[in-house]
Amino acid sequence: MSVTQKIKIAIGSDHAGFEYKEILKAFLADTYQVKDFGTHSLDSVDYPDFAHPVASAVETNEFNFGILVCGSANGVAITANKHPHIRAAICWLDELASLSRQHNNANILCVPARFVSEDLAKQMTNTFLTTDFEGGRHGNRVDKIAC
Repeated sequence: MSVTQKIKIAIGSDHAGFEYKEILKAFLADTYQVKDFGTHSLDSVDYPDFAHPVASAVETNEFNFGILVCGSANGVAITANKHPHIRAAICWLDELASLSRQHNNANILCVPARFVSEDLAKQMTNTFLTTDFEGGRHGNRVDKIAC
């Protein structure tokens, strides 16, 4: 990727993750090209309505990575992982964000807004987006994930 071309991030959340999504969007704005797939308020919504579009955007390579945020991160991760070429990882520690990239070549970070601080969400996001996949034996394992 050229120096002038920014990495493209697809981001989405449900109502429980809305505030963190907004925080992460602002955090990423200067460094990355970010597209918000919603939701756009605290009104109650269904997480698949936002997880599927983010996953599709990453799966088709329109975006390099995705970030999904909901209360526990379970719903968005389950939904995103229904897409064959998505590896969505729930992370609640910075080390997990790093390992999800190094060992699993995760392409969507799922943040549990009710269980991590804003600072940790930012730290995990930065780690996720700046950590490379190690390949090698991990590549062999990742190649076996799809059914």
